[in-house]
Amino acid sequence: MATIVGNPPPAPKTNRLGLQVLDYRGGKTTLCAGCGHNAISERIVDAMYEMGVQPERLMKLSGMAAPRRPGLLHEPGPQFQQRPRAHALRSHRRAHGQSHHDGPGVSGDGDTASIGFGQFAHLMRRNLPLIYIIEDNGVYGLTKGQFSATADLGSTLKTGVINDLPPIDTCVMAVELGATFVGRSFSGDKKQLLAMLKAAIAHRGTVMLDVISPCVTFNDHEGSTKSYKYVQEHEEAVNEVGFVPSFEDIAVDYDPGTTTVVEMHDGSHMRLRKLHPDYDPTAGLAR
Repeated sequence: MATIVGNPPPAPKTNRLGLQVLDYRGGKTTLCAGCGHNAISERIVDAMYEMGVQPERLMKLSGMAAPRRPGLLHEPGPQFQQRPRAHALRSHRRAHGQSHHDGPGVSGDGDTASIGFGQFAHLMRRNLPLIYIIEDNGVYGLTKGQFSATADLGSTLKTGVINDLPPIDTCVMAVELGATFVGRSFSGDKKQLLAMLKAAIAHRGTVMLDVISPCVTFNDHEGSTKSYKYVQEHEEAVNEVGFVPSFEDIAVDYDPGTTTVVEMHDGSHMRLRKLHPDYDPTAGLAR
């Protein structure tokens, strides 16, 4: 009788702490299918997993309305819902200036740039060790889609109403108020957003990321400046954003006057040649 021996199932992929990505993932989303906020949540989970952040150190802060999802990450760390800026300030004071948890704090553009604007300003100027993410869709997603304070001048609602007020640029405000890491990304750009989140985790200070996150129910139509189509058509890559964490540094040692080939993280190769110790870069230059 023949015995069929199959290959053993591959071992589950783990990070540098020996944890699986499922160890970081929270409950299922309750948002609309295709909502940009869901993509942001996925990238946050991926970034925490790839950077090897201890789940029990994660303090989850979430704002009102659509971003109020303290369950987007796993349960071990503390979770707070509504007024994430106030909770961040309070937590930092109780720790006597030394944060015992890593971010993130997730809020919306309405919660940040309108009712919570005063708290946002003071959070930015204190430079606390916190990642503050704005899920920016330009509308109030749970109160029938009226404009938020970040809606672009001249953009239109599904009803045809035109916005006649200039937007509040949260990135400009964060820079002016003293945040030490400020960036803007798009929920539909997985590679860029993941790199920015990993860099944010490594930063010691206030990180403010404004992420354009289309609302598929109220702000994904023709005339919107925060729809998937509009952002994809107007996105211009100035440079490629990447991040290499300290625990993945590549170091080589080779003799002066020799050449070595180094394989990079993406599989590409770099050829390095070390100069002789007596090399004079000014030799031959006109005096």
